[in-house]
Amino acid sequence: MTSNVRPQTFSALQDLDLRGAPLDHASLKAVLPRPELNFATAAEAVESIIARVRSEGFAALSELAEKFDGVQQDYTRVPAEAMERALAELDPQVRAGLEESIARARAFAAAQVPEDTSVDYGPGATVTQRWVPVRRVGLYVPGGLAVYPSSVIMNAVPALAAGVGSLAIASPPQKEFGGLPHPTILAAARLLGVEEVHAMGGAQAIAALAYGVPVPEGVDARLAIEPVDVVTGPGNLFVATAKRLVKGVVGIDAEAGPTEIAILADAAANPGFIAADMISQAEHDPNAAAVLITDSPELAEAVRNALEAQCATTKHSERVRIALGGKQSAIVLVDDMAAGIAVCNVYAAEHLEIHTATAADDAALVTAAGAVFVGSHSPVSLGDYCAGSNHVLPTSGTAAFASGLNVNTFLKAVQVIDYDRAALSVVAPHVVALANAEDLPAHGDAVAIRFA
Repeated sequence: MTSNVRPQTFSALQDLDLRGAPLDHASLKAVLPRPELNFATAAEAVESIIARVRSEGFAALSELAEKFDGVQQDYTRVPAEAMERALAELDPQVRAGLEESIARARAFAAAQVPEDTSVDYGPGATVTQRWVPVRRVGLYVPGGLAVYPSSVIMNAVPALAAGVGSLAIASPPQKEFGGLPHPTILAAARLLGVEEVHAMGGAQAIAALAYGVPVPEGVDARLAIEPVDVVTGPGNLFVATAKRLVKGVVGIDAEAGPTEIAILADAAANPGFIAADMISQAEHDPNAAAVLITDSPELAEAVRNALEAQCATTKHSERVRIALGGKQSAIVLVDDMAAGIAVCNVYAAEHLEIHTATAADDAALVTAAGAVFVGSHSPVSLGDYCAGSNHVLPTSGTAAFASGLNVNTFLKAVQVIDYDRAALSVVAPHVVALANAEDLPAHGDAVAIRFA
């Protein structure tokens, strides 16, 4: 098992040669590349921000917006007329793309809604599981290096399909747009019928959503933010840290890290396609990860050449250069596709593309990935916008145990137990026996008293 880092050029992916190496989970996990995330470095600052928002309310939000975003605010709530204007002025082609994305996402979300289930244990004895939407959700849509109207769709559509009655979107204020979120984000919210959007970003937005911002009676109601029950959506290290710190006060989807793509490919794969897909994720963030897993040294070299050519012309070449040259990105050489699948299942990528001659069969063997993209014509970009799937996915290996954002994120399973006297009598001796075995006799007494 060797690692060789090449000079820092556009295609400076490190080589990680796992041919002949042990494929057990622990050995692979120890060597596979990951970005370094230090939540501890952000925790102190985020804790301070959360405390300020809780104690000072809008005054803290206003001061932090000026400090971090360079805007002055009288309130965070985006006026309805601003959202209407954003939709009216939206590029028709962008609107058409958003509408298609919404339609496909709605179809997939509607199919996910679970049905209530009930089990009959005999006359007068039933246990039912009801699915109930949470009361209110806060949906975070990042700003930063890009504009993410697609994240509005990915957050809001499953919440709406779940039946959530109250949605609030938070997105950073933009100095360029008069202190409002980017107009394309506002337009996407308007298309979805989401009326409550707040111009606030970072840890302070997560704190405001989790704890709310109350205002005294007689004060402008636009300053108030009602607390939510669930916060979802990706963001930077400070947003992820804030979500970690408010977890338990509210539910969260995940603590998202930098985006990542893994590609499993054999000798027959198209190197140009692979290079383009790696670049597409690398342009998100200098910390983005791009990992190629292959049993073909020839393909690996062809991908390097394709990266060199494509990086020279891509818009965000410097950002891509840093991401591909970072320790989180690599070309991983394996003995065969079976070994490659083993590596994929340990890496547990946010996005996993399968570029092999037997792509569907290989994809069926994947047990850990946020989303699997099968074949050469299912790129991650499709899932980002118009596949119908959700692009808010587990990162940093958490796909080993976590799922992407879906309708169930916004639902609670409530169990309903309905026994009559005769049905209770059937199991009463068992309840008493088990209660006594656990030295909790009052539990048994609570049943026995009903038959005294």
